[in-house]
Amino acid sequence: MIANEAELRALMTAGLNGDAAAHRALLDRLSRHLRAYYKNKLARIGRSADEAEDLVQDTLMAIHTRRQTYDPEELFTPWVHAIARYKLIDHLRHTKATMTDMPIEDAADFEAQDDHAGAESALDINRLLARLPEKMRRAIRHVKIDGLSVAETAARCGMTESAVKVSVHRGLKAMAAAIAQGRTT
Repeated sequence: MIANEAELRALMTAGLNGDAAAHRALLDRLSRHLRAYYKNKLARIGRSADEAEDLVQDTLMAIHTRRQTYDPEELFTPWVHAIARYKLIDHLRHTKATMTDMPIEDAADFEAQDDHAGAESALDINRLLARLPEKMRRAIRHVKIDGLSVAETAARCGMTESAVKVSVHRGLKAMAAAIAQGRTT
């Protein structure tokens, strides 16, 4: 999925050591690789390439929020690939993909996995969400976590679609700012 392990690993390590420019450069490079990865995977199962952009954003957010779980002594690209694969699986589950939609060589991605890191990151996400106003928290939870569409979320929350989009955008921005300031607890 990702080329140039040494460069990406160096950017990740620099970012972990507080180099914000390196962290931004890492996320920029990863976004290009992830976009190609998701478009390829989605095309293979007859899904729209438009879904790739949401997956890229969700994966970049997961990489950002879970960056402290990366061990600089280990290879970087397998760590990223695991996150990308889990995000794809979650997306397919939420969008009602079935095993018959998936080529046989990708079926192994659905095997049971130990998700200890996922449980820890869920606690971090819940702490970040708890800091947000109720309207933003519900919009993010429905759209980004539960996988509902903006229209479904608007109907469920009694909001306009525009208000849902704004709430999600502002909420994610506030969460990212809290993460950047190291306030996840």
